Amino acid sequence: MPIRLIIFDLDGTLVDSIQDITNALNFGFEPCGIPSLAAAEVAGMVGEGSVRLVEKVIEKNNLSADKRTVIKRFADYYRSHIVDHTKPYPGVADMLKEMRYYKKAVVSNKLEAFSKETLAYLGLSEYFDIIVGGDGPHGRKPSPMPIHHVLLTLSIKPEESIIVGDSEIDINTGKAASVKTVAVTYGYGRPGFEKEADFVIDGMSELADLVKNIA
Repeated sequence: MPIRLIIFDLDGTLVDSIQDITNALNFGFEPCGIPSLAAAEVAGMVGEGSVRLVEKVIEKNNLSADKRTVIKRFADYYRSHIVDHTKPYPGVADMLKEMRYYKKAVVSNKLEAFSKETLAYLGLSEYFDIIVGGDGPHGRKPSPMPIHHVLLTLSIKPEESIIVGDSEIDINTGKAASVKTVAVTYGYGRPGFEKEADFVIDGMSELADLVKNIA
């Protein structure tokens, strides 16, 4: 059956946003006096949303910091610096143009407002039929509920869909929703996660041919 819908993860899949996330996280924890986190370290912790990211840093450093205060500082900073360094990965813009006749969605564990703002600032919003964040009523990946919501909204069957992502969270989400899975080998995923995916690509320039050949 031909593919009609492509669902994308955002951070680490469509855009490289780790430096802006790292800067916001360091600002959030600045009053706590811990050493600044490096982008590579933060990349190993992202994927479950900003609240869980803050929790991981608190747990790792055994801090007694007030989580709500850190999250507010993080969000306030990030809102004003959301695309200081963030940019689409190579081939993303061309791929979106080439695949303009397919339905497309973004399902991210990032706050929905931040997801929409990121895509808008980068001039990519127009390519997506729906953008779903992790703070909505349908929950967060790896729950299949955000995918079910997208399928229902766009009247697409699971077997007509794929999800493209850079982590095991995306692959597990796709499997839970009975959607074909595509792993990208760049991004922030742990080494070897792609072994569980149905398909693997090294860059977005490969996606169009893959989608055409799946059916």
